[in-house]
Amino acid sequence: MKKIISTLLGILGVIALVLSCNNDFLDRQPQGQFSEADVATLDGVNGLLLGAYTMLPGGGLEGQTWHNDIHNWVFNLASDDALKGTDAGDQPEQSFIEAYDFQSFNVHVRDKWRGLYKGVAATNNVINTLEKVEDATEEQKQQIVAEARFLRGLFHFEARKMWRMPTYISDEDFELNDLESTKVPNDREIWPLIEADFEAAAAVLPETQSEVGRPTSWAAKAFLAKAKMYQGWNSDGSANTTKLQEAKPILEDILNNGPFSLEEKYQDNFLVATRNNSESIFEVQYAISSATGDAANRGIGLAHPYTDPWGCCGFYQVSQNLVNAFKTEGGLPMLETFDAEDVPATVDPVTTLSTYDGPLDPRLDHSVGRPGILYKGFKIYQTDFVRDLTYAGPFFSMKHVAEPEAFGQGGWGNLSANNYRIMRLDMIILWLAEVEVEIGDLEVARGLVNQIRARAANPEGFVPLATQGEERNDFTIVDGEAAANYEISEYESPWTDKDMARRAVRFETRLEFSMEGHRFFDLQRWGIAAEVLNQYIQSESEHRTYLEGRSFQEGKNEFFPIPIEAIDRSVKDGQPTLTQDPAY
Repeated sequence: MKKIISTLLGILGVIALVLSCNNDFLDRQPQGQFSEADVATLDGVNGLLLGAYTMLPGGGLEGQTWHNDIHNWVFNLASDDALKGTDAGDQPEQSFIEAYDFQSFNVHVRDKWRGLYKGVAATNNVINTLEKVEDATEEQKQQIVAEARFLRGLFHFEARKMWRMPTYISDEDFELNDLESTKVPNDREIWPLIEADFEAAAAVLPETQSEVGRPTSWAAKAFLAKAKMYQGWNSDGSANTTKLQEAKPILEDILNNGPFSLEEKYQDNFLVATRNNSESIFEVQYAISSATGDAANRGIGLAHPYTDPWGCCGFYQVSQNLVNAFKTEGGLPMLETFDAEDVPATVDPVTTLSTYDGPLDPRLDHSVGRPGILYKGFKIYQTDFVRDLTYAGPFFSMKHVAEPEAFGQGGWGNLSANNYRIMRLDMIILWLAEVEVEIGDLEVARGLVNQIRARAANPEGFVPLATQGEERNDFTIVDGEAAANYEISEYESPWTDKDMARRAVRFETRLEFSMEGHRFFDLQRWGIAAEVLNQYIQSESEHRTYLEGRSFQEGKNEFFPIPIEAIDRSVKDGQPTLTQDPAY
């Protein structure tokens, strides 16, 4: 990774030279400018490939970072996990997403499209430029193409999650000096093309990479399986058994033959100190130093608590519904009744510790900041973490926040090198459990879910009890005591009811990956978004009154509208080549 960063900084330096040139460039060749001949070398095309990698986090568009962030936190506001947070007047375009008022001119929707297709262009430029390179071996060329196709598949995958009918732009379509070349109609289903990119990458990429951040064949297989899982259900919620059958052997191969294992402690998937661990299949890499945070996870910088040491900006709060989902009964989730009673945010006025003593899944306090509980080693969380308590309530997100040891290194303190674990082994395990429920063995599915629950039950991973010191930021950890009544167990009774098993696997998926940007898209792919989210609105609006009267429209709000800017700019021969989603 150091080699990647070093090369990237060199490229950024050249770009800075170009930008600093004065008007003399009108009369002479500017210093530091790349020509097509300059990049038609092995080093040059590797530089272009690194440029494509820089588009992966989503901050590669001038003038914005969070609109297109790979965490997808803005679009997860449309799920039952998250609330916009901060206050009512801040970033109102996010409020429209939270309220299912999806508009084709929303800047987040617009810039998601722009960012993803800029990434696609970068990968296609790599492939096309490589054809002119003479100082590379055939093996080197194959590896570069495989990495480019992996990235191209990932950019298009993210687009297909967002839009019902996005376009697919191939290297055959793309011509760097022809703006018309990218005006490709969105008149076909692009899933087969996405799968083809991941299949091609998996066939060539090595099983291990010497530099972290580059995909392996295992990563390509994992995203191929994910693409099939996203096609695994029809819009009415019925299973697409063909795609699930295709996904199953890939998932089994990764689980049984891949070099991955679950981390012993759940929280190790969310710390800077434990990046690229044994559970990781592919991570979006971030870097930071005392001098610069330019390569940090800038896109989720706004989603930090409003108190010190962050001080900004209060976005991406947690719903009461999600907090309630972590309640347990007999150590198991309350699949049907979890939202009947709330987990309160009350604290003892003297100790300032949480007064709630009901049984909870321990993953709650690694996922959500709640009053009276130590927040990721910084200090005991209280409602001073929230910008406007009356607006979005008392709970806040946590997983993406760096631990104290990794805080404040360079520039804005909210920036960190906390990687985004976009593909992990626990995802493979729970996807395989989904498949087993639909076309396999319910008991195998139970065993897979129990693997996840057994890890969560490791007491060494429980958040410890901490008592408040004299100063607000002071606390003392009480050795051997947990912060709450953590009670979690495995499913011991055989699974014989398919409907119950399906609910259990999906519930486990929500708990395991809460606030990681996946929930809205999970509801979408399962074909149950309208049912779940309208029920959620009815419940959550009792706490967040601004949600009253809102509704999720089935057949429409599962996907976002194609940005009007993209349609306007797609005009070719007097007609737009992009067609708006008929639902909009």
